[in-house]
Amino acid sequence: MARNPERRTALLDAAIEVLADEGARGLTFRAVDARAGVPTGTSSNYFSDRDQLLSQAADRIFVRLAPEPGALDAALPPTSGRELVVELMRRLARRMTAERTCYLGLFELRLEAARRPELQKRFTEVLRTDLGLNIRLHLDSGMPGDADTVRLLYVALTGLLLDHFTVPGLHGDRDLDDLIETVVTRIVPEA
Repeated sequence: MARNPERRTALLDAAIEVLADEGARGLTFRAVDARAGVPTGTSSNYFSDRDQLLSQAADRIFVRLAPEPGALDAALPPTSGRELVVELMRRLARRMTAERTCYLGLFELRLEAARRPELQKRFTEVLRTDLGLNIRLHLDSGMPGDADTVRLLYVALTGLLLDHFTVPGLHGDRDLDDLIETVVTRIVPEA
């Protein structure tokens, strides 16, 4: 296997773009090579098979979607009420919107995980860890609600972003920020 880390990252970013534009079925070594602008056969020198490419593309998505170090600390002012939850959810949605390709790639990989047990196992581990971290952050910071509050916010934001990216006109003239505020108001108890 080839060892150039910059090239591997470029190939993974190209794979994410292919996933977002063509879906998991369009993710081939040839498509990744073409998107990355490298000679045909390059990606097969970096990934032993399609499953490895899918798995490493998933890992790369999570790296790209992770907040910058210290961003969470800076986002947590002394207040911890419902307004803070609204603001944090809006920031998260903006970050996902800025990484639209990654988020669409993530949706494609979730669908592919339904057909591939090993990918599903890996996704479950990563998402469970991420959700656990979010629950601990929420509880440790004293924000209102419990672990189920965070789970409901997770499910709601995932659904809102799916709508936002795939059928943006579904909610009429309601923008994402407004929908997020409604969701938080209905889910998060008053402090």
